[in-house]
Amino acid sequence: MKVGFGYDSHKFVEGRKLVLGGREIPYEKGLFGHSDADVLLHALCDAILGAIGEGDIGRHFPDNDPACKNISSLKLLTEVRDMADRKGYCVNNIDSTVVLEKPKLREYIREMVLNIADALNISVEMVNIKATTNEGMGFVGRGEGVAAFAVVTVREKDA
Repeated sequence: MKVGFGYDSHKFVEGRKLVLGGREIPYEKGLFGHSDADVLLHALCDAILGAIGEGDIGRHFPDNDPACKNISSLKLLTEVRDMADRKGYCVNNIDSTVVLEKPKLREYIREMVLNIADALNISVEMVNIKATTNEGMGFVGRGEGVAAFAVVTVREKDA
């Protein structure tokens, strides 16, 4: 078994959709980024890539690659899953946290869990998502953006 850790953050901007965990969340702003800027899935991709010794998301999906422009991060996650599969690993467990002041995510977390479990071909019981605020502190607390953390364990297939 191996462990990986991921972190990502993006700033809020006008004129973009807010996508977290592959779910569009109704809100007046979205996140700035080359792809759909889904910080949760980016942190998760980084955690999986770290666990399998494959660097980070920017190495595989650079922000200057036209093929990644506005791409769904669920697509990136499935490509990362395939990388893990080729190396003989599968995701065993996910624990993640999204940090933002607004909007509240409670009613969307179940769908986010389903999206992630489906993309990774794992049971929903292996996916945990928490949401919290930053108590008004820092860029997140001022409502300037969103941050996400993910810890993943992977195991050898057939183990």
